[in-house]
Amino acid sequence: MTLKREIAEALLSIGAVRFSPEDPFTWASGIKSPIYCDNRLTMSYPEVRKRIAQGLAELIRTEYPEAEVIAGTATAGIPHAAWVSELLDKPMIYIRSKPKGHGRGNQIEGELREGSRTVIIEDLISTGGSSLTAAAAAKEAGAEVLGVASIFTYGLDKSEKNFGEAGLSHHSLTDFDTLAKAAADSGAISATSLPGLLDWHGKLKKGEL
Repeated sequence: MTLKREIAEALLSIGAVRFSPEDPFTWASGIKSPIYCDNRLTMSYPEVRKRIAQGLAELIRTEYPEAEVIAGTATAGIPHAAWVSELLDKPMIYIRSKPKGHGRGNQIEGELREGSRTVIIEDLISTGGSSLTAAAAAKEAGAEVLGVASIFTYGLDKSEKNFGEAGLSHHSLTDFDTLAKAAADSGAISATSLPGLLDWHGKLKKGEL
């Protein structure tokens, strides 16, 4: 079994992914979606979160071997960054979407030294907005951002465009197609629902929704 499939099955097994083609979820963007992915739930399942941390650590060793700092996006990326930094024995920071409105007004918590080669940990990538906001903050603080590692990606054309324009690479443990096929195989969705789900994703990927 590939790691992509293993992680997809793990997310399905704990109910982190919900499917509702007949009564779609509404995203913050207003898009009606037959799928909702809540990777925060992985915190409550030690075996799953350990496997995700191992996968992310291996991804970083392979794709970003020069990494010196592991950065988590607030809030969902924070726990995963902590577990990964422990496995890699690297310093960790976390990055808010904007500076605090009180105290020292920090956007970045933890020590980030000038020139530190940094990898950002994200739980999920849709358009890439939160990851790129974190990357911009780290760069402004003097870091060299190598790229982004995430648990799941929708693989949207818009995210590829956004990352390309920012000059950043990104890698995910699993993706939408793998998750949808694993869901059909496990009975989480009916086999007859799979084509419609893939068709929805194809339109979403191209920005047609």
